[in-house]
Amino acid sequence: MQPMFPVFDIRSEDEFKQIALSVFKHQFENNLVYRSFCDLLYVHSSDVSEVNQIPFLPIEFFKSRRVVSSQDAIQEIFTSSGTTGNQVSKHFVTDISLYKQSYLKGFQHFYGTIEDYTILALLPSYLERGGSSLIHMIDDLIKRTKKTDSGFFLQNHQKLAKKLQVLDKNGQKVLLIGVSFALLDLIETYTFELNNTIVMETGGMKGKRKELIRDELHTLLKNGFGVTEIHSEYGMTELLSQAYSKGNGIFHCPPWMQILTRDTEDPMTILSGQKTGGLNIIDLANYNSCSFIATQDLGKIYSDGSFEVLGRFDHSDIRGCNLMIG
Repeated sequence: MQPMFPVFDIRSEDEFKQIALSVFKHQFENNLVYRSFCDLLYVHSSDVSEVNQIPFLPIEFFKSRRVVSSQDAIQEIFTSSGTTGNQVSKHFVTDISLYKQSYLKGFQHFYGTIEDYTILALLPSYLERGGSSLIHMIDDLIKRTKKTDSGFFLQNHQKLAKKLQVLDKNGQKVLLIGVSFALLDLIETYTFELNNTIVMETGGMKGKRKELIRDELHTLLKNGFGVTEIHSEYGMTELLSQAYSKGNGIFHCPPWMQILTRDTEDPMTILSGQKTGGLNIIDLANYNSCSFIATQDLGKIYSDGSFEVLGRFDHSDIRGCNLMIG
């Protein structure tokens, strides 16, 4: 089901607010899990007139409930990768075209035309990691580049290193995207001086290496690839949109996505100003599931709407890209 509202054409803060409130009412009326959660909080849609009054569904519900706001058939189920015995998150997608619109418009918003790039992915291929929303996106972006050099190279560092050096030297625009440990593995064997390549990490050590703070990781990657900045992608199974950082770990959202912070002691209290708190995400592309999600990430929001991820709640399980490759 396509939204009745122009989710991907938002041009102002006022438009975002009005569409967010409309999406909230739609999900309050059509999503049984979300409605039950709102009922427990004694919040009715008629009481809500501001975005910060909207209840944010704890992300854990995607592990135990079917979070859907549509009667349409399920077209795709995206799953997080978890350790054996851990419950995985499941995002039931009734309209995959919403996801495609979100990541295509999001990529263009931040990086321009996809056909201008060659994409080299240090990620598992589509066949190796079915059910991953990240792999679904990258697989489609690779095809849309229409470049024969684009592809997945997780198992072939030698071929990747040679291709990367040739393309960069020839002045081709390259996006090298990968999980952190795979990027580190690459620069332990090869050194680069890249001038035309964006290096983007999607997080994740998966126990293959010790976890590094972002500054340490990015310093190693900058030195190894010979670049001045490391880009990052912030996404998750439960979202149909991504935020991107072009350096320093500061992420920006596309116009249909916003981040709020909540009080770590009182999850119903939305913080004002640049305070550290739990990250609440509004993703209006999640029209047919839930657009209002309380994550387990800790972070800080800046005055221009950008944000930084500072860590995770202590009780959180390891999630997502950390465990993608198995």
